[in-house]
Amino acid sequence: MNPCKVALLAGLLAAAPAWAQTIDRIQNLAQQEFRLLSEDLGAALSYHPQTPTTPLGITGFDLGFALTGARLHNTSVLERASSDSVPSTLPIPTLRAHKGLPAGFDVGVMYASIPSSNIRYYGGELRYAIIEGDAVAPAIGVRGSLTKLSGVDQLSLDTRGIDLSISKGFAFLTPYAGIGRSGSTATQRHRVLAWREVHAQQGLRRRRHQVPGDDVNLEADKTGDVTAYSLKASIRF
Repeated sequence: MNPCKVALLAGLLAAAPAWAQTIDRIQNLAQQEFRLLSEDLGAALSYHPQTPTTPLGITGFDLGFALTGARLHNTSVLERASSDSVPSTLPIPTLRAHKGLPAGFDVGVMYASIPSSNIRYYGGELRYAIIEGDAVAPAIGVRGSLTKLSGVDQLSLDTRGIDLSISKGFAFLTPYAGIGRSGSTATQRHRVLAWREVHAQQGLRRRRHQVPGDDVNLEADKTGDVTAYSLKASIRF
C-alpha cells in the first residue's frame, strides 16, 4: 500500500475527535433512551460495504484499512451510558478483506476497535453479482451482511442487512450506489429491542495500477438518522 495513503489515514485517525470513554452505565437509561442508544449504535456499527459491486473474480483479493466517521444523532443519551462526554462523530478504524469466489460471488470480512473505548465489533458480507458488468453494462449485485458488537459487557448488539447495488467503471474511476434495509437487535439484561431501518450508500473507487492495484475508496452511507463517511486504502489484486 502506498505509504502516502497510510500516512493520510493515520493522520485522519489522529485528528478524529477524542474518544476516551467506556460504555458501562447503561443501567442509567430509561427504556426510550435505551432505544435511542441502540438505534444510534446499530446504525453506526452496521456493515458499510466500501467496495464497488463489480465482482473480484475467482483469483481476486482486496485487502485494506479504512476510517469511518459516523455522526451520531443522540449524543446526550450516549453520554449518560458512558463514563464521560462523547463526540458527535464516532471514529471507527477498520481492517477489511474481500475475496472473489466462483460464479460471481464475493465474500468480505471486517474488524473494528475504536481507540480508547470498549467498543469492538466484527462482521462480514456475501455478495452476488446478478450482472457482472463489462465495458458497456454496469454491474448489479445483491449483498447480505451482518455485524456483532463485542467488548461492551452491558450490551449485546447484532445487525443484519441486505442491499441492492450498482457500479460502473470509467477509466480509473468506479462510482457506485446502493439501497437496502438493516435490521438490529439490542439486548441489555431484561430489555430486548429489534428494529429495521432503510439505508443507502454511494461511493467512488479510484484505481492507480492494475496488477496489483493500489486503490482508494470514498463512501457516504446513511442509515436511519446516522450518516457515515468512509475512506479506505487497499491493495487489490
